[in-house]
Amino acid sequence: MNIETLREYCIQKKGVTECFPFGEDTLVFKIGEKMFLLTSLQNPISFNAKCDPEKAVALREEFEEIVPGYHMSKVHWNTVSMEGRLSEKQLKELIDHSYELVYNGLSKKVKDSLR
Repeated sequence: MNIETLREYCIQKKGVTECFPFGEDTLVFKIGEKMFLLTSLQNPISFNAKCDPEKAVALREEFEEIVPGYHMSKVHWNTVSMEGRLSEKQLKELIDHSYELVYNGLSKKVKDSLR
């Protein structure tokens, strides 16, 4: 997966916005003003995605491409390399999981405003 494919996949999800709150190098994808994924534009070989804590540990043990989130909560975020043995399907599943975690944590009022 490359940065263009990553962006297209994220931005097509319901209610997703993109922004640069950390500077012009870090592209952030949000749902309801909450981050679910971020990546560097200067070195777009990985992304940070939210993850259920138990699943995060299991994924890190299984895949060398998945490590604790760089500059993020190591409990709730993973850094995922897009270069390695993870298939595009697996990468999309990790993106979907992050999106769903954040979406499910939104209030009903915010969810309703996304429709």
